[in-house]
Amino acid sequence: MKEAQDDTTDTQEQFFNRELSWLGFARRVLALVEDSQIPLLERVKFAGIMGMLHDEFFMKRITGLKRQMVTKPKKISIDGRTPRQEFEACRQEIVDQMQTLESVINKEICPAMASAGFAICDHQDLDKSQKIQIRDYFRHSVQPIITPLAVDAEHPFPFVSNLGLNLAVLVPEGSGKKDRFVRIKVPNNRPRWVPLEDNKGFVPLEQVIAANLDMMFGGASPNAIYYFRVTRGAEGDVREGEGEGLQEPGAIIRLVTRDLKARRFAGVVRVKVDQGMPVELQKWLARQFDVDMEDVYPTSTLMGLDDLLKFPAKCDATPYCYPPASPVTHPRLRKIGHSDQNAIFEEIKRGDILLHHPYHRFDTSVQRLLDAAAIDPGVLAIKLTIYRTSNESPIVAALAEAARRGKQVAVLVEVTARFDEAPNIAWGQYLEKEGVHVSYGVEQLKTHVKLALVVREEKGHIQRYLHFGTGNYHDGTARMYEDLGILTCNPDLCEDASIVFNSLTGSTSYSNYRKILVAPVNMRKRFTEMIRREAQLASEGKPCGIKAKMNQLQDANIVRELYKASQAGVPITLNVRGLCTLVPGVPGLSENIKVISVVGRFLEHSRIYAFVNGGDPEYYIGSADWMKRNLNHRVETILPVCDENVKQQIEEILEIYDTDNVSAWD
Repeated sequence: MKEAQDDTTDTQEQFFNRELSWLGFARRVLALVEDSQIPLLERVKFAGIMGMLHDEFFMKRITGLKRQMVTKPKKISIDGRTPRQEFEACRQEIVDQMQTLESVINKEICPAMASAGFAICDHQDLDKSQKIQIRDYFRHSVQPIITPLAVDAEHPFPFVSNLGLNLAVLVPEGSGKKDRFVRIKVPNNRPRWVPLEDNKGFVPLEQVIAANLDMMFGGASPNAIYYFRVTRGAEGDVREGEGEGLQEPGAIIRLVTRDLKARRFAGVVRVKVDQGMPVELQKWLARQFDVDMEDVYPTSTLMGLDDLLKFPAKCDATPYCYPPASPVTHPRLRKIGHSDQNAIFEEIKRGDILLHHPYHRFDTSVQRLLDAAAIDPGVLAIKLTIYRTSNESPIVAALAEAARRGKQVAVLVEVTARFDEAPNIAWGQYLEKEGVHVSYGVEQLKTHVKLALVVREEKGHIQRYLHFGTGNYHDGTARMYEDLGILTCNPDLCEDASIVFNSLTGSTSYSNYRKILVAPVNMRKRFTEMIRREAQLASEGKPCGIKAKMNQLQDANIVRELYKASQAGVPITLNVRGLCTLVPGVPGLSENIKVISVVGRFLEHSRIYAFVNGGDPEYYIGSADWMKRNLNHRVETILPVCDENVKQQIEEILEIYDTDNVSAWD
């Protein structure tokens, strides 16, 4: 599908840089680490998220900039920067964020953890008995696993895996000889945080190893020990740019598997080293990894901060954690039990049900629908899309059970979902063995839709039930991510959903959808029409307005349409969690556009689009952001809200976000 052409002459000031805007989201997460009003262990968790965000940014975005610096060095971004200029600006912002993060961890969080009784202890500060315990743990649980790898004339520099933590050990060779370099990989199958037996804290595993290396070297202590960690690039999506490679039946599994293997050996884009490492050793490591010194990042705190997400502190919820989240069963589903399969279908017939996760329970709503469908004799077929799901997915279990009971079960498994490729392939193969009809996506288009369709025979006729969501069929993220879903039996919506599934599994093209917006078929066109309609209403002095909530806003053509609507007098409120290239509040351009970003306890993940439409408001929810990739290069669905009660509920949700003065950023 070709992008719509636009005769607008852009200026650099009309767009924020995509990469820097994304790092702006990381900056907002960093503010949560800094906020002393947030419970301590929640700040620890946000510090872990910061580590994960930076890792992902290097793997995805810095990798792309590095490639452009070589292949398209003169390419100009929409805000007027070359790839080199973008990289330098991103690097400076990342360094600034790292310095702030390290300072907060070292000066505030670690001392507070020590005071609270779950310290991250430095090995050198342990008393004699604690050191004996740690040495015994090393002898029995760690030493048999690790393997020192020397680097010399007979031993080349070893391969260092992505995001693995390593020790750089300098071992004395004898009088007058240069120290020998030995690399030791910190095993990832041992706990990162080793508990002290007196319950006085935890020792990082890398320090456990470093303090006891004399046991590996015949009683001799190394001259110096330093830590380092590398980040390797993640290549682009298989579905983009493979062309003829995908023509062979079943080729997608082979290509994804190949890509996963290649990713292990992708080029290094970042080397993190501890601040005490001599510059000469840093330069030597940079040469081994074939990177420049600008790709070496010294750090004064722990590496592998994402491991803080699994920090094993055991304590009461308060004052160190948020009070336990207590999702509730939707009021209309509270009386529905597992024994009555018919009850949930009858309730859906009474009117659409809006689910708001994690406030509404996933297991007593979406999961209950699929569990009931799996065993209900009247159910003939179940169709569902899987983009991401959990390791022990009850969704998959329900689908397998349905197939074993003779129902027609069809599942589209997207095997190019970034960083979930391997488990998705495994789930697809498992479901095939259980008798499920499995498809693995659409040629050259990543399938990102969130649909579940149940086909049921009732009194001699076919009745369909639809779950349509903004989030994945993942029971874990449903407890941590804010998402919306609708349970409905609306005939038009169910018919459109059936057509979507037929198009996905049958690789057919269809454009005459009754109500659902489908990318890349009609979604861009319909969103453009609705934005322009609001502008026309504004020019006529009629009620108009746009409210939208999404993860990211980047599509240049959509941004231009919003600017034109603002110039026409349309009031626009955008709630964008992550990157946003639109510049709000510019006189003559965007003075009628307000942009906020809500970042809080739960990851804001729902997409909502609302249009005043002359006083007859329209509401939409779905899987797509206003990103070029979502509108042009993915299969996405946006569903119109048809039920009046649900419309009112969604308007109330939008109003809550609009008036947020705690978690919202301007």
